[in-house]
Amino acid sequence: MEEEPQTPKPLTTTVTKPPSFHHRLINLDTTWSLHIHTICQPIPRSILKSLEISGDGRFWFPIPIALFLSPLASKSDHLRSILIGLFVGSLFDLVLVGLIKFLVRRPRPVYNKGMHLTVAVDHWSFPSGHSSRVFFIAAFLYLSSTSIGEVLIQFRSSGNEFVNQWIDFEGKIVELFVLIVFLWSAATSISRVFLGRHFVLDVTAGACLGVLEALFVFYLL
Repeated sequence: MEEEPQTPKPLTTTVTKPPSFHHRLINLDTTWSLHIHTICQPIPRSILKSLEISGDGRFWFPIPIALFLSPLASKSDHLRSILIGLFVGSLFDLVLVGLIKFLVRRPRPVYNKGMHLTVAVDHWSFPSGHSSRVFFIAAFLYLSSTSIGEVLIQFRSSGNEFVNQWIDFEGKIVELFVLIVFLWSAATSISRVFLGRHFVLDVTAGACLGVLEALFVFYLL
């Protein structure tokens, strides 16, 4: 009995889909973040850790509260308004960043070391809470430059000649102060990548978020 000839099976080719834009972006972000972290190893870690601590929310939340309750705030409506804005914005930032991190759940870099010794409150990386916080502070103070100048004018009658001499140039002093705060916010944000705490995209998104928060708090609250 002759066997029936078998019909050859059709050849199947596996088509590999190109990686999506999202995956390409994440891979590029991961690669460059590791490269930046590696080449910046010679920077003294103590400097980077100091910047990290300076942008910690547990450090910044008590500041506007303490100043608001101090006798200094009772002398200036403008100062009270600035302090309330800083506190409300910081609280808003904490909630918003926490919500985004919970939804996105991007793990921190695998080379992140020693974070539990300082400010570790979660294991998620996107967006950077430090970056959003410090850029909110910088942007809000920039938007409040006029009010800061008014505060200096109100304290001009302190009777201290040295203080009054500086307050006579309140415009330049405010500009210098805001510039220093922006430089600090940029350095603190960049240090997150140097330390291996975050990826570049985390820091960029956090900085943009902080500026948007400042605009929201300043104009809508």
